[in-house]
Amino acid sequence: MSVQNQSCACGETDQERAYAQIANIIDLYKNKQGSLIQVLHLSQEIYGYLPLELQEFIAKNMDIPLSEVAGVVSFYSFFSTVPRGKHTIRVCLGTACYVRGGKRVVENLQQKLGIDLGETTKDGIFTLEVARCIGSCGLAPAMMIDEKVYKQVNVNKLDSILSDYNDNEENEVINL
Repeated sequence: MSVQNQSCACGETDQERAYAQIANIIDLYKNKQGSLIQVLHLSQEIYGYLPLELQEFIAKNMDIPLSEVAGVVSFYSFFSTVPRGKHTIRVCLGTACYVRGGKRVVENLQQKLGIDLGETTKDGIFTLEVARCIGSCGLAPAMMIDEKVYKQVNVNKLDSILSDYNDNEENEVINL
């Protein structure tokens, strides 16, 4: 679900607009039992991640303790407290993928991207993570970039896969 601001934001900063959108979401969900995860999910979609200041804002406006918000954010791996890349690479390291070379794929990606697991490239394009299973054991080793699954990945395929995303980034800049 994408949330877009329909009102004029004349003179507002991007951060102010984001907080205004999040306040609107909180108003929609505030009195619904069990809505914190949905609010956090939509807030992260808008803001990009969930820094402590934003968690405090959510807690205050939902009338719940900050410890509850922080507990949910830290428990679920989907939530991030640091800025993330435009694209998230998740390499499966479940048993089938690990045995068929998933660890080599991770190591090669770390070298190519110049980052460790959980980090984001300096250009902000990629964040690298591992997954315990993405449900594609027959396609091992598998990895995902955003929602797209790549099957039978090996180190020789990585340049081609990554270039698709790097080319798209360059095209987006050119088309502005």
